[in-house]
Amino acid sequence: MRFRHPDGALVHLAYCTNVHPAEELDGVLAQLAAYAEPVRSRLGVSRLGVGLWLSADLAAALARDADAVRRLRTGLVDRGLEVVTFNGFPYRGFHDPVVKYAVYTPDWTHPDRLEYTVNLATVLASLLPEDVEHGSISSLPLAWRTPWDRTRADAARRQLDELAKRLAGVAAETGRSIRVGLEPEPGCIVESTMDAVTHLSGVDADWLGICLDACHLAVGFEQPDEAQARLSSAGLPVVKLQASCALEAAAPDHDELASFVEPRFLHQTRDRAGGGVDDLDAALAGGLTADLPWRVHFHVPVHADPAGSLASTRPELRATFDALLAGPRAITHHVEVETYTWQVLPAEQRPRTDADLVEGLAKELDWTRGELLARGLEEVS
Repeated sequence: MRFRHPDGALVHLAYCTNVHPAEELDGVLAQLAAYAEPVRSRLGVSRLGVGLWLSADLAAALARDADAVRRLRTGLVDRGLEVVTFNGFPYRGFHDPVVKYAVYTPDWTHPDRLEYTVNLATVLASLLPEDVEHGSISSLPLAWRTPWDRTRADAARRQLDELAKRLAGVAAETGRSIRVGLEPEPGCIVESTMDAVTHLSGVDADWLGICLDACHLAVGFEQPDEAQARLSSAGLPVVKLQASCALEAAAPDHDELASFVEPRFLHQTRDRAGGGVDDLDAALAGGLTADLPWRVHFHVPVHADPAGSLASTRPELRATFDALLAGPRAITHHVEVETYTWQVLPAEQRPRTDADLVEGLAKELDWTRGELLARGLEEVS
């Protein structure tokens, strides 16, 4: 879906396909047919944006096989789908029974992370619509916080410098520019926008910047307008916004929160005073007191509140839209709804069929469309 900002800029809205488990080309094409095209039909639009997630193995295969890329492109076009952004955070196995800390490997100290990201950029440059010249890729925020030292920090910076050079090479070869946004996340070296300024200032801003995930901002109790101003002052562009909501407990109730404990993903939990633990079960076991509100890194659907006394950080997501898109110019041009946790929600909130998931994804996008329109953007065909 496309929108025109009052400043004339085109803003793209997509949903992230990391909610689906496919890691091979046939599977990706099948998921586009089973979910993305029905979502488009449900919304009544002629063109739907998808933020593709491709595993490292598939990205490498596509980067060296132009025929396979044409097959993927044809599958997208035939279904009324377009791609301007990739999610390059998970490397592979994002729907394994247990992911947890594995999602942060390989990190930006390892050459495999560089090669994966360059492969994604190569493929994305070939998938961009004919009338679009700029794409984006979100990536992990350097590494999980441990182990970390000066040697690893220097290695990561060298990799990012090399990434910028190779993205410039992709642009020279294809005429399409792809930027990479590192995504601050609780528990990582770059956990907040303050950390982004500390660790990423001085990167080549023509090619590298920040992916702001509104859920992560909220878990860190960051104010979106202050976060955006901080990044702007440091010369770090917002390459992409991931429109997402965290789980919030104003008065933490252990029974209600326990229903969100699950084995696949890490659910970092923070309180308003800055206390935090790596997972929700640790918080419930006494890692955090219940004296202050908690926010949990559990991406809940952006359009609906959880059951009971729990809430989502939808007000913070709206404030993030304000900070990035309600001003005189668009701070970012790519918005991706990223609720990858549909299948690990509490059982009574989980989609039971493919049609249920399609309906949920469509409702999220429709809600987000309304938020963009409310900020003066105009939907364009």
